[in-house]
Amino acid sequence: MRIALTGEALIDFTASEPGTLAFLGHEGGSPLNTAVACARLGQPTGFLTQLSTDLFGERLMGFLERNGVDTSFILRSNAPSTLAFVERTPQTNRYAFYTRGSADATWAPEPLPQLPADCRFLHFGSISLLQEPAATRIAELVTANAGRRVIVFDPNVRPSLIPDMAAYRARVMEWLAMADLVKLSDEDAELLAPGRPVDALAAECLQAGAHAVVVTRGGAGATLWRTGHAPLTVAAPRVQVVDTIGAGDTFTAGLSVSLLAHGIEHPAQLGELSDSAWREVMRFAATAAALNCTREGADPPTLEAVHMALAQEDNGTNRAVASRS
Repeated sequence: MRIALTGEALIDFTASEPGTLAFLGHEGGSPLNTAVACARLGQPTGFLTQLSTDLFGERLMGFLERNGVDTSFILRSNAPSTLAFVERTPQTNRYAFYTRGSADATWAPEPLPQLPADCRFLHFGSISLLQEPAATRIAELVTANAGRRVIVFDPNVRPSLIPDMAAYRARVMEWLAMADLVKLSDEDAELLAPGRPVDALAAECLQAGAHAVVVTRGGAGATLWRTGHAPLTVAAPRVQVVDTIGAGDTFTAGLSVSLLAHGIEHPAQLGELSDSAWREVMRFAATAAALNCTREGADPPTLEAVHMALAQEDNGTNRAVASRS
């Protein structure tokens, strides 16, 4: 196990047609999507959560196993599965969550799981931090692994689940202080720091202790901030977008997978990686996320598919340069 993730696993019911009550179910949840993406991208990956024994929980367990995710740390419960309903709009997706008393929200292992020595990355975040007792145990798990593994935080802000946004923003600063690598979407950034420039929020994350902060902007690409370096931006590949669900999760997975491929196994190494290497990491993540968008639902690509897309893009760039010279 090289990458471990903890948090929610749920069923996403997506509206089959705008304005209707007809929904199609998909396995989902930001941490689950990221775990599947990491596994498909070729890194041994484990998932820490609690799944229901109901029909949805059985579906989720089977989905993880079929995708090669290590499920040995997953607990089971007769509490219900978390359900989410998603309505697509031209600009973004709207969500309604049903989480109270669910299996993943009541995850409270005793004692805390001991991750294997070869695990180098631990991801946390998303709506699992809004539910107790799971939120407290996740924070304790992250604290227990601080300094020993690269801690990745993706808040994946869902305002429909947050009754007090001011209190939530204060809590986010506590979680940011635990992270070595922070990944935010531009929508997350606006919700966490409304009206403030994104670079100011990135600087605040770095000051809190992060070694690197990445903000994604959908089709406009993504930008990296590090202390002592100029921001680094990569473009998003041009694709025919079918669905954006899971794109951010796939991007986060791509960061960890590519960082491992570049030899990053300890938090301090994030600040030592060269600009050219970081550009390769960001480009890999952006390409993986773009390929996810070409299919319905969260459906991350394989490592082979990402390498093929990168090679095709390089060939196209080389041909364009040759035609101009």
